[in-house]
Amino acid sequence: MPVHPEAQGLLDALAEAGLPATEEMTVPNARAATAGFLALQGEPVEVASVLDRTVPGPAGEIPVRVYTPAGEGPFPVVVYFHGGGWVIGDLEVVDQPCRQLASAAGAIVVSVDYRLAPEHRYPAAFDDSYAATVWVGAHAAEIGGDPARLAVAGDSAGGNLAAAVALAARDRGGPELAAQLLIYPVTDFNFGTASYQDNREGYLLTKGSMQWFWAHYLGAQDLDKDPYACPLRADSLVGLPPAYVATSEYDPLRDEGEAYARRLEEAGVAVTAKRFDGLLHGFFWMLAAVPSAAGVLDDMVGVLRKAWA
Repeated sequence: MPVHPEAQGLLDALAEAGLPATEEMTVPNARAATAGFLALQGEPVEVASVLDRTVPGPAGEIPVRVYTPAGEGPFPVVVYFHGGGWVIGDLEVVDQPCRQLASAAGAIVVSVDYRLAPEHRYPAAFDDSYAATVWVGAHAAEIGGDPARLAVAGDSAGGNLAAAVALAARDRGGPELAAQLLIYPVTDFNFGTASYQDNREGYLLTKGSMQWFWAHYLGAQDLDKDPYACPLRADSLVGLPPAYVATSEYDPLRDEGEAYARRLEEAGVAVTAKRFDGLLHGFFWMLAAVPSAAGVLDDMVGVLRKAWA
């Protein structure tokens, strides 16, 4: 279908503002530009408490933000990894999405401020994400959570990290995960898909931007078949937790996300896959400006409740 009018309005506003493409920015300028998404998220949803703290990681303490919903615990727990190509993004840019998820799901959400590239290249972000998830699994009761109802979630590069953590949890014997929620995830290092060709420029996330992100994340490393960098390259997806995979029609990452959903299904994993027609990459960061995408929260909550039943 054509680009949705809500999405087209965003594209028109960006064009009028004359902002350079991400790949034309310095890393500090690209990071600063993420603050622009805050105006597209609406008023913050109230939750019972928001706590900033740290948890131990492989290279020191990892900052996290813990969102606790109203009600009586112990609550199920979602460990959340923000997007931003492993280079940009932070706790603030996903503050409202995490509030929304905590409130809608009646779950504690632990948002992880993993180390960013290029200062910390792969596997730093993955190592932090897995370490934070292990800590939450072992200490869920400490934050009012139920370790038997633990899930991971993330958008874009955060979806990549969530998928990688799910693989590592299977491979390394824990923690036990009930679900994985992957919002337009990066699953492969492959710029030759049809969605990369069709959506290579003009739709917010570009092919050039993804090449810029990957270059900062990897440096000169050769991925080969590393599943924790490229989950689609895993030899087997058998034994992974139930998954929700959301993709956008006008997104270079569309095809690799949908290919991952198909491979999960082929491996016998319960999968709920949904393509958001007419929409762009990044809609989870701007639901107030793209209200037609708000159903993603309902989908996520539905998958979580089924997994936790």
